[in-house]
Amino acid sequence: MSTELPPVAPEVLAEAVENLTARLRKKLDAATEGCAAGAVLEADGTVTLRFGEDALVTLRPGPAGTITTADQATCSCLLAPRCLHRAAALGAAPLADTPPEPAAEPDPGPAGDPTAAAADPTGSTEPAAPAGPVGATVPATPALTAAQLRAAGALWHVAAEALAAGVTAGGAVVQAELLRAAHTARLAGLIRAEAAALRVVRGLRAAREHRAGQRLGDLTDAFRELLHTAGLLAAGSADPALTGTARRAYAPGGSLQVHGLCREPVLSATGYGGVVTHLLAADGTPYSVSDVRPGGLARARGAGSASVALGGATLDHAGLARGGLRIVGATVSPEGRLGAGRGVRATPLPGSAWTEQPAARLFARPAAEAVAALLADPDAAESTLLGCDVTVVGAVGEHLLVRETRPDAPLLRLLPAHPHPELAHTENLRRIASYPGLQLRVLGRPDLDRTATLRPVAVGPVPGAEHTLRLPEEWLGRADLGYDRLQGAHFPQGAAAPVPLPAAEGPDPLADSPLWRVRRLLETGVAGGRRAVAEAARGTESLAGASYAPLRRAGLTAAAELAAALAAEADRRPRDVFGWLADPSPDGYAWAWLAAATHLAGAERCLIAASWAASPSAVPVSER
Repeated sequence: MSTELPPVAPEVLAEAVENLTARLRKKLDAATEGCAAGAVLEADGTVTLRFGEDALVTLRPGPAGTITTADQATCSCLLAPRCLHRAAALGAAPLADTPPEPAAEPDPGPAGDPTAAAADPTGSTEPAAPAGPVGATVPATPALTAAQLRAAGALWHVAAEALAAGVTAGGAVVQAELLRAAHTARLAGLIRAEAAALRVVRGLRAAREHRAGQRLGDLTDAFRELLHTAGLLAAGSADPALTGTARRAYAPGGSLQVHGLCREPVLSATGYGGVVTHLLAADGTPYSVSDVRPGGLARARGAGSASVALGGATLDHAGLARGGLRIVGATVSPEGRLGAGRGVRATPLPGSAWTEQPAARLFARPAAEAVAALLADPDAAESTLLGCDVTVVGAVGEHLLVRETRPDAPLLRLLPAHPHPELAHTENLRRIASYPGLQLRVLGRPDLDRTATLRPVAVGPVPGAEHTLRLPEEWLGRADLGYDRLQGAHFPQGAAAPVPLPAAEGPDPLADSPLWRVRRLLETGVAGGRRAVAEAARGTESLAGASYAPLRRAGLTAAAELAAALAAEADRRPRDVFGWLADPSPDGYAWAWLAAATHLAGAERCLIAASWAASPSAVPVSER
C-alpha cells in the first residue's frame, strides 16, 4: 500500500523546477510519473522516496502536514537541491491550498475593528466571469500598482503559453511556470488570479493523470476564468471582483435570530471535510455555520453530528439544522458565514418547520424566478438555495426526473449534491426514484452549468398532499439527503396516480443546440493545444467551412464568426525568409480563444435560463 505524499506549497514546487537545467527539465515528466508509488512513511512522520541507489528524497512536512519551505524537501544526491529527484518528488505531491487554512473560525478584533479572518477551507470556486467584449479598454479606478500590472501581464503570458500547449504538452514545466506566476500574483494582491491559476494547474494534472471524474469541460472553464481575469487585470482593471480578497473579514452583525434549514456534508478536492449548516434569519437573509477541517471523507461523515462551536451553544449540527439560535455580538463574513469569536454569545431556540416563516417564503415563488435572479447575480449562485414542490416522474439515465407542481412547469433533473458513494445523496435519490407520483418539497442548489438541473440537499413532505413523505416527528418535516437515510417506512403505502415516464428525457435546449460545435473546438484546443485546433481547421470536415452552417441557420452568427476566427488564428504561423516564426507570441491565439469561450458561456447561460422558464415542449430545438 503506497504512502500518500504530503501536499506541497505551489511556490516551493515552482522554485524546484525553476532551478533545474534545461536538460533536466526535459526529463521531469518521465521522472515524476509513478515515483509516488515508492513513497515510505517513516516513524518520525517524514516521507522518503528512493531514486536508484544514491538518491533518497526526504519530505518533512510541517505541523499542518504541508511542505511550505524549500528546506523541508531534501535529497542525498550530489546535485541537490538543484536535482531532478527532488523536483520529481515535489511534482508528484498534491498541491496545497495557499495559505494553509486555520482549523477554526478566528476571533474578531475589538468591536468595530474586525481585523481577523479565515480563508475558505471548502475550496469553493470563484464566481464565473461575466461576459463582455474581449480586448476592450477597461477604466481603472482605483488604478492598479505597477507591481500588480507586471504580475497580471506575466500571468496572462504564461496562461496563453499553457493554452497553446494544451494538456498534451502541459507537463511539469508548464505547470511550474503557472505556479510561479500565480505566486507572484498573490504577492501583488491579485488573489482571484492566483486562485484561477491554481485551478488550471490542478485541472492539467488531473487530465494528464486520467483521474476518475475529471472533465475536459471543467478545465476549459478554468482556462476561460484565468484568461479573463488576467487579461482584464493586465489591461488595468482594478475591479475588486477581479482582484479578490485573501481573507474573509468578519464584521459585527449585532443581535441575530436564525432558524435552521438543513445541513450538508462538505468534501473538497484538497483533503478537507466537514459540514455546513444553512440558516435563515427572520427577514430572509441566509447565514451558515461551517465546520471544515483536514480529514476528508471520514470527517465529512462525522461532522454532521459534531458540536457547534459558536458562542457556547449546546447544539450539534444535526440539532441546529432543525433548531435555531439567538446570537448576541454576532460576527458575519461577506458570504454570510457566522464567526465564533470570544464576544459571541448564542442560546438555542425551538425549531420551525418549512411550512412556517421564514423558510416558507423559499417555496413561495416559481423556481424559474429564483434561477433568473441567480443568473442576474452570479456571485450569489454558489451559496443560494431555492425551494420548490415537485412530483416524481422517475429515473432516466443518471437523472431523477421531477416536474414542478405548477402549470406549464418544466421537467427538472435532480442530481446528487455530492456524488461520493459513501455519502447518502445518491442512495436517497435512487430510493425516491422508485416512487413515481410521490410529491416532494425540495430544497437544493441549481446547477447553472446544466439544463434545468437541481442538486437537492434536503427534502420534505408537501403540505396537504396525500402521497408524500412520512418522516419521523423529530426530523421536523425534512430529511438532510447527505446524512439522513430514507427508509421504506418514510414513504407512503400504496401507489400514487400513474405518472407517464417519458421515453427520453425530452428536448435539452443546451445539448440540442449547435453550440456544441463551438465547445468542441474550444475543448480541442485545451486538450491538444493550438496545433490541434489548426489541424481541425485544415481537415476535410473543416470547422471553417460547412460545419458552421448549422450555427448560422440557428441564428448564432456571432458564435460562428468567433469560432472561424479562432480556427484561422490557430493556423496563422507566419515565417520569415529564414523559416523562423515571425510572430511567436501566443497572445493573438489566446485572445481569439477567450472571445469564443466568453461568448459561448453567455449563450449557454441564456439557454439554461430558458430551460427553467418553460416546459420542454415550449423550448425550441435548434438544428444540428
